[in-house]
Amino acid sequence: MAGPPEVEGAVGMQGPPEVEAPSSRGFSEEQFRAACRELDQPAPAAAGPWQLLVETMGVRIYRLYHEQSGLYEYKIFGGLADCPPKLCADVYMDLDFRKEWDQYVKELYEETYDGEKVIYWEVKYPFPLSNRDYVYIRECREMDVDGRKIWVVLAKSVAVPQCPEKPGIIRVKSYKQSLVIESDGKAGSKVYMYYFDNPGGMIPSWLVNWAAKSGVPAFLKDIQKACLNYSRST
Repeated sequence: MAGPPEVEGAVGMQGPPEVEAPSSRGFSEEQFRAACRELDQPAPAAAGPWQLLVETMGVRIYRLYHEQSGLYEYKIFGGLADCPPKLCADVYMDLDFRKEWDQYVKELYEETYDGEKVIYWEVKYPFPLSNRDYVYIRECREMDVDGRKIWVVLAKSVAVPQCPEKPGIIRVKSYKQSLVIESDGKAGSKVYMYYFDNPGGMIPSWLVNWAAKSGVPAFLKDIQKACLNYSRST
């Protein structure tokens, strides 16, 4: 599920993958394998299309700008000290627990429609911006890659007739995320995240930049704290 609500594509209205038809829903084995490979990729070249936005608190954030749409895709590399990967995955997948530690959650639940598990998520936005909501599917797999245990969560937006748009809330119709977690060899986890969404409307560029530079590291810190609290409460 997503990071801080303001880590948006940016101020455009078009962008990478739009909502897929029901016939193409779900995630392939290759999509999970491709996400795993990102953990071992070298840092994007300085002269390449991916630009290093910020490096702080042990987190490196890269973004790729699409001139035609004005939207960004993000790649985040970081770590969570003292949080084993299975615990991180459990915390990330626990929607009820997320309501306790994520201050941006307005509404969050999972329903089954026509045999498919679908998540509805409303995100608080700062005044005077309208809240956004998401309807998406996700899947978590524990992968074995050459003897390495890697947890992968994939998520993407879908269209569901049972979840119509609500007045006063802007529906994020294009959202895609990957989260990859592996042991850091000690007591913590190595983390990779890919993130894209199209928030619609006009999001101020200062808010986009603040969220990417400060919101993502803060979000990882919140997850780390949530993991410690989760392990004590279970």
